[in-house]
Amino acid sequence: MRNFKDSIYSAMNTPFRQLALQAAAAILVLSLAWPYYGLRAEAMPWFTVACCIGGVALAMAWLSRQPHWWRVIHAFFMPLAWVVGQWSIDPGWFLLAFILLLLVYRGALAGQIPLYLSNAETVNALAGMLQRDSPGTLLDLGAGLGSLLCPLARRFPEMRFTGIENAPLTWLIGWLRTRRYPNIQWRWGSFWEVDLARFDMVYAFLSPAPMLALWEKARAEMRPGAYLISNSFIVPDVEPESAVETGGAANRVLYVYRT
Repeated sequence: MRNFKDSIYSAMNTPFRQLALQAAAAILVLSLAWPYYGLRAEAMPWFTVACCIGGVALAMAWLSRQPHWWRVIHAFFMPLAWVVGQWSIDPGWFLLAFILLLLVYRGALAGQIPLYLSNAETVNALAGMLQRDSPGTLLDLGAGLGSLLCPLARRFPEMRFTGIENAPLTWLIGWLRTRRYPNIQWRWGSFWEVDLARFDMVYAFLSPAPMLALWEKARAEMRPGAYLISNSFIVPDVEPESAVETGGAANRVLYVYRT
């Protein structure tokens, strides 16, 4: 079995592989289209070419068994890029949009971990576990805006909570929200660099991509019997100890694993 560092490398490199796939589709289509239309002395039908690139990228994504959302992105990326290009939008707006997205969704670009916010039902379900098992410390991986830690810190003032976040704007908002809670430590950085050994419970609301690597990291570092709780996403090929439905409109499921 791969060690968790290898799994981390694989998960974090996926966006670069997706860029390579899209580039390969573009090169393949253009290498055929340019000679064809050049020999016929005809103008390149760019929208048709963009759609062909999208179709080839979709086929490549399907053949390489990419997740469904990547297949959709590959299929529509180039046609949408062509359409947007016809609007003659000042490039500065694209730069501004990219910066804002990077400030909020840095985790999605770096490790396929988008911003998910834990709702009130999740807080109540997790509070029930804390009341039952009385762990001393809890770590929230990718803590976002502090939507989980703040209400838990109010309910359990005797516990120590830690949140770590690497998206600048969400980290800043979370830092401002958690400053008044003495039992919350709010940290900046990658949770892959955090030693999990000192935590009794680790909560993660991430994505399918890093779950196996996270499980391997938890098993390597956490003490026997400690908890890894994943909101909505299972660890592949590992049976959870239990699954807790949170109820409410979203009815998310908390998958409970023991190291």
